[in-house]
Amino acid sequence: MKLNTLIVAGICAGAFLVSCSPNTAKENQLKFTHTSLVDGDAFQFFKLVGAKVVYEKDYAAHVETIATSSEVRQLAAKVKEVYGELIPALDSLATQYQVDFPVKDSETFVAVQQDATNGAHVHEADSGSIQAAAGHGHAFSDASYVQHVQHESAIIKEQFQRLTRNTNRGLRDFAVANEEKVAELFKLAGGKEDAHAHH
Repeated sequence: MKLNTLIVAGICAGAFLVSCSPNTAKENQLKFTHTSLVDGDAFQFFKLVGAKVVYEKDYAAHVETIATSSEVRQLAAKVKEVYGELIPALDSLATQYQVDFPVKDSETFVAVQQDATNGAHVHEADSGSIQAAAGHGHAFSDASYVQHVQHESAIIKEQFQRLTRNTNRGLRDFAVANEEKVAELFKLAGGKEDAHAHH
């Protein structure tokens, strides 16, 4: 009888110690509580930049097919290239720091075409995605796309600049390595660097 009690107690203690390992706790932290290993600024970076680069890459791919100007097509190709390279790197970094990626409920690009028969807008997308029309309901023009790229790349560039001052060394190194790519997009779209921006 005492031997059976000792065996049952040993099994219970073993199961308890195995379930409390640090690795199991770390795996379950993101799974059940959705907490991450980054501070608020870095989380904001993943939320904002993670959503924008996916949308902008898809939008640029569409613009490459409809732009009338070769300069705008080249800008769209550069946007697609830069953001296309950032997406897997952001995904790896998000996984490392236990941040959900891609960002839930973020806009996805949906091309809007004019229906030739009745002028109605036709959306090309599956019904399960959140839809955002190109230009948010405005007619497309090369100039409006250049302005759009300038605006969006300025927002992304600011987030990268903020991340270069983060306390987490891995995030800081990532931001420093990629900040210039986004700044180049901003300049290609006609953006002007603020002379007093560097503190």
